[in-house]
Amino acid sequence: MFQAKDIMSTPAISISSEQTLKEAISLLAEKKVSGFPVVDEQDQVIGIISDTDIIAYSQKISVVPHTTLSGWISPYANVEDLASMKKGYELLGKTTVKEIMTKKVYTVTEDTDAPDVAKLMSKRNINRIPVINSEGKLTGIVTRADMVQCMAKY
Repeated sequence: MFQAKDIMSTPAISISSEQTLKEAISLLAEKKVSGFPVVDEQDQVIGIISDTDIIAYSQKISVVPHTTLSGWISPYANVEDLASMKKGYELLGKTTVKEIMTKKVYTVTEDTDAPDVAKLMSKRNINRIPVINSEGKLTGIVTRADMVQCMAKY
């Protein structure tokens, strides 16, 4: 049977809670991922940040005004919103990851069986689960894509 260590993506891309949202957005784009764990100085998982968290926060501070239900800019956005968007972008450079990250994080150990990882993802409706070693340090991450790859091997 496959375990988390067999299907996880490594190395896990992570970010510090002190980094800015602008840095998080750049990392998301560069690595072509939708989220990653937030770690402390000892590589312990203390949160998760995702594109969904950033979009929700961006809407709140008017970086993405007049959005549709999908979270994307509406074609009906008003031109006057441009000044508001500029201020919002500046705020993203000042806001730290710890201010908007999800603090309740579900993790699994390297020897957790893959079906148990899948059950946890389904039960908690989460898209990624950090994998930790016996010292509690981040060693990898299991994403929905990793689960699909695992199912394809059966």
